[in-house]
Amino acid sequence: MVWSPPPRPAWARAVNAGEILPIDDVAALPLDRDALLAEARAELGLDGHGVDGFGDDGFLEPLDVLLPALEDEAELTVLGRWITRRFLVRLLVVRAQTVAYVRDDPGVRDEEIAAPVVVTGAPRTGTTILHALLAQDPASRVPEGWELLRPVPPPDPAAFPDDARVALADRELRMPALVTGTLDAIHEYSGRMHKECVSSMSFEFRSEEFTARYHVPSYAKWLGTSDMTSAYEWHRLVLQVLQRRFRDVSWVLKSPVHLHSLPVLLATYPDARLVVTHRDPLAVLPSVTSLVAAMRWTHSDHVDFTDIGTYHTDLYSGSLDRLVDLTEDGAFDGVTVHHTQYSAFMADPIATVAAVAGAIGIPVDATTTARMSDYLDTHAQGQHGEHRYSFDDLGVDRARARERFARYQQYFAVETEV
Repeated sequence: MVWSPPPRPAWARAVNAGEILPIDDVAALPLDRDALLAEARAELGLDGHGVDGFGDDGFLEPLDVLLPALEDEAELTVLGRWITRRFLVRLLVVRAQTVAYVRDDPGVRDEEIAAPVVVTGAPRTGTTILHALLAQDPASRVPEGWELLRPVPPPDPAAFPDDARVALADRELRMPALVTGTLDAIHEYSGRMHKECVSSMSFEFRSEEFTARYHVPSYAKWLGTSDMTSAYEWHRLVLQVLQRRFRDVSWVLKSPVHLHSLPVLLATYPDARLVVTHRDPLAVLPSVTSLVAAMRWTHSDHVDFTDIGTYHTDLYSGSLDRLVDLTEDGAFDGVTVHHTQYSAFMADPIATVAAVAGAIGIPVDATTTARMSDYLDTHAQGQHGEHRYSFDDLGVDRARARERFARYQQYFAVETEV
């Protein structure tokens, strides 16, 4: 099987051909830093110029790397440019809103993010479903899509969720599925669904959200050597805002991106409880490559499946090898860490999640177990269509790839699937 992009819906083809919706003028605007900042200020009714109102200027370096990459490398369609501009302006608007909120309520920075549970591991290893099942514990606080996209003002527990912000988040998060027509079969997104941490890091413009959506190799290279401390500071600040009107919050978080920055994560949350998921990397690679290819197809007609596969092979062989190094070097001594296998989850999801919960100190009673079972019944794999993928589509040498991941597989006893 050779991967080829699925046909877009007729409306998306018409937009890209300039036949409907007069978005060409907006799409033609340059992705220029000063213009984007000015547009965000105009939406908010802010005076000033430059970075006035957006906090410290640490976000300018990644933004100044990202914007030329989007212009020169991403090969955006008309619709892709229009979506991207809205995305970037939303990030700047919410960044400014958050800065203003903290200025007016500086005590938000004293909010303690106590012992968060953080689920991580390579993508497509079960992090999403494990996170969702842990969220069935009523005592757990799991951020939803609308909260991470638009955290200000802090949600009101007496009027949760904020329907207006849910609608705004839905318009953004559902767009890729509308454009591709197939994304839901791979990974569903919406305003009320549980959301992973990467979205809060995007306010600092140090985020894999950009490398997933776009072919931006110069930005990806920069991100790979970037200090992620400020991205995690924004991650913590967003959580502090979200819990400002709540008490006794027990956060349950997740993102594969934490796998690349575990020391920074633990420096930010020294009492974090980690859950690390494991799966055969050669099963992971075509699945995540298929997901990223679909995300990029939202924005561009030029999607290189082999390039994406090679990028993820390099990225995750390095990060999984580093996971072994950190474990051997004692980086997790004194940290609550539980490792779990994708194969065990597939064999008995409820028992596997109960074992995870017990290891990290989350009690699971009969009510929570019943909620987990109900969730599995209503979120069956494949309900939005079959996700088909093959390692052979990657253009990556199988034997060489197996060799690159051999140390990781042996150390964590990860079963071979393919």
